[in-house]
Amino acid sequence: MRVYIGLGSNLEQPQQQILTAIRDIEAIAGLELVAQSSLYHSPPMGPQDQPDYINAVVAVETELAPLAVLDALQYIEQSHGRVRKRHWGERTLDLDILLVDDRVVNETRLTVPHPGIAERAFVVYPLAEIAPDLTIPGKGKLADIKANCPLDGLKQLNESP
Repeated sequence: MRVYIGLGSNLEQPQQQILTAIRDIEAIAGLELVAQSSLYHSPPMGPQDQPDYINAVVAVETELAPLAVLDALQYIEQSHGRVRKRHWGERTLDLDILLVDDRVVNETRLTVPHPGIAERAFVVYPLAEIAPDLTIPGKGKLADIKANCPLDGLKQLNESP
């Protein structure tokens, strides 16, 4: 099963946080990294009194259950010092399951597709970079979503990951 994961950081060397998190994801037993986007710079979505973000998206292949993947990602967040201070606030690392194949998941701890997937440039553009032909359940073709999604200050970084 293919799982797409969004990564974001705006504290404690955000670019390094993302690159280290990608290596941490690669190290999860039973999971294989198959694609990773470039890094992107984006303004904060929530409170504007916080630093800008570095974002990326990766794709993994796994037979792990979606909640097992979520548990592993939350462990990685905690190992990076993630503290939830305020909604949409600053963070050392945020890892979100965006998609699990073409499944729809509605569980207490996990909603897939991710609820904001089609409205967030910092998700849409890196996701389209690694999976341009994707169709998002209930949302439509990613190419169409991208065509209607303003950049909102998003900039692709020149350095490859």
